[in-house]
This record gives sequence, structure tokens and C-alpha cells, in this order.
Amino acid sequence: MTYIPRALAGELEQALKEYPVVTVLGPRQSGKTTFVVNEKPEWAYVNLEDPDQRLLAANDPRGFLASLGRPLIIDEIQRVPNLLSYIQVETDRSNDTGRFILTGSHQLELGAAISQSLAGRTAVLTLLPLSLEELGDSIRNESREQTLVTGFLPRVRSHGQTPGKAYANYFQTYVERDLRSLIMVKELDRFETFLRLLAGRTGQLFVASSLAADVGVSYKTIQAWVSILEASYLVFKLPPFHGNYGKRLTKSPKLYFTEPGLATWLLGIETPAQASRDPLFGNLFENLVVVEALKTRLNAGRNPSLYFYRDERGLEVDLVLDRKPDAYPIEIKASMSFHPELLKGLEAFPARPAEAPFGTLLYSGDMAAPEGKFAIRNYRETGAVVREAFAV
Repeated sequence: MTYIPRALAGELEQALKEYPVVTVLGPRQSGKTTFVVNEKPEWAYVNLEDPDQRLLAANDPRGFLASLGRPLIIDEIQRVPNLLSYIQVETDRSNDTGRFILTGSHQLELGAAISQSLAGRTAVLTLLPLSLEELGDSIRNESREQTLVTGFLPRVRSHGQTPGKAYANYFQTYVERDLRSLIMVKELDRFETFLRLLAGRTGQLFVASSLAADVGVSYKTIQAWVSILEASYLVFKLPPFHGNYGKRLTKSPKLYFTEPGLATWLLGIETPAQASRDPLFGNLFENLVVVEALKTRLNAGRNPSLYFYRDERGLEVDLVLDRKPDAYPIEIKASMSFHPELLKGLEAFPARPAEAPFGTLLYSGDMAAPEGKFAIRNYRETGAVVREAFAV
């Protein structure tokens, strides 16, 4: 297996210079273990998925920590969250930085424990599956349809796994292992229906009541299930952009999958040909680009600060970068050819940055477009566009 270097490496190095503990969170199979072990191969390592190690850590945390070297990587720390209190005690005895790297897969289980035990003592980084930029030349000639079908899980990319089988196993593992430990799901068939319907709504406004009616469960159940998916880093909500912060909180968000390959599989799409003909291809393509922007922000150790915009006429901008005091609009189109109609959403966006360009169209083509006040770029340049927009 060839290790694919991760863009988060720079943030990891900087955080280890500033904090005694660095916590790397993210969905299962996003490559957290491979990342930290390859970046710090000389560090001691223990995985709490190992039943023997987990039992020792739970029953004798002081002895467990004393038996291991320093600096230390502890994988899947959410399996024994009580260890965090003992790590706190150890770090408080010393002013040394870079003593522990912790990894975990669930925000709900770790969030409260980290805030209680390691507040001010840990940097928290988020590692999502591979990005377009990290894959680089290896997918330069890959069609967007093939990219959506294959997805971005490191094991699929580095091991050459069959995507359909890989995502089927990923789904089964999540439902049968992780979900049962987080929430009581009595009717797994309904939960699977819920996930597939959710994939069909990617890039659309999230309306829990509508989804509840289609699945046949209560509104509160849908809200609880989505919260669990968010806590497990499987989905994320893109809030609406509005000058009034209160209105951002009350209006409906859009929902996207952090792994576009999983959303594609949940829709029953197994080949690039199927993807190109599917009526939801545009939504899946938008999901791919939006999550690429999210990865770019997280890999830089930044809050996402990402939104979408829709006016009262229904004109929309798919992605807005909040740069304070400015906002930068990005329109996403699956079209492979440029035509002026693609700029309608950008033209409608009211808040302009002080400097040119006034926004960017990210589309599937490489054709030269007319010069104007909007930049026009290929979607593979999403990461560069996001960095440039925030740097202006």
C-alpha cells in the first residue's frame, strides 16, 4: 500500500508544537490511523479497538498509561473516554508539548469529555476522506462520473477495492457496529430507507417533516438520526447565508454527505454510465465540490465558514465563503460547456467583496470563457479557489 500524503500534516505539526495533546477526529475509514502513524512513525502506538488493550485501559488506566512510551498515539480514544482525565493529570504535571495524539470517530462521545478534561490542553483537527488535491495526478484523467462512483475513501483508492463492495461493507459496519452503540434503532430497514432517501435529497433543503412522512417515523426521530449522522461525520449541514445571524439559525440548511461515493452508492449507482444518466447527477456533483471546499478549510485548521444563498425569487448561489466583512459567492455547475446563463446566481448575489473578482463559477469544462467580473474555473481547482478567496 502506498501512503497518500495528507494536507492536514502541516496543521498537525504546528499543533504539536503548541499543545500537549492533539486530537484528530473524523469519520471511520477517513485515514486517521494511517495519517498519524505515517506522520509520527517513531511514536509509541496503541489501538483501543484491541479488546485486551481496551480492557486494561478501562480497568487500570494508570497502569495502562504507565506501560506505554512517550510520546504516544492512542487510537479510537472514544472507546475508553475515561482515559482523558488521566491524560489531563499527566499533561498538567509538565509544560511539555507534543506528548499525545488521540484519534476518534464520534463527536457526541468525545465532545463533552474533551471539553471537560482537555479544555485548553488539546488542539482538535478534523480529517475527512481524501480530497481532489490530495489525489492529484492519480485522477487527472478520471471522469467526474468515475470519481463519484469510486469516491474518496483511502482504502478504496490505495488498495484498489471495488467501490460497490467497499461501500456496502462500510454501510453494514456503520449500522451494525457504530450506530447500535450510539442510538437505539429498532427497525433497521427503516433506517436504511431513511439513509437512501437522504442521499436522494443531497444538495436540497433539509426538511425533517417531509422526510419523516416518507420514512414513516416521527419528526423527532428524523432529527435524532440526522444528529447522529452529523456526530459520526457522515453528513454535514450547509446553513443559509444571511446578513442577520439570527435568520441563519432559523432557516432550513442544505444537507450533504462527507463521502460523495457513499451517497452515490446509496442511490444504487454502480457505474460511471449510470451516474451520467441519473437525474440526481447534478446534486451529486455539487456534493463533490462543496465537500472539497469543506476539506480545504478543515485541512487548513479553520472553521468551515461555508454557506449557501437563496433569494426570494429562488435565485441561488451554491456556496458562499464568509470572509467577514465580505462574502464570496461560488456557483457550481455540472455543465462541461460555458454559457452566460450559468452566471445568473452570481449576478443575483447582493454582498460583494471589495476586490475583484466578484465570485467564481466552478464547472466541469476547461474551455476558455469570456473575461468578465467573475472567475471561471474547473471544479478540480476548488481547493485553490477557496484558499484564494479567503486570502483576498
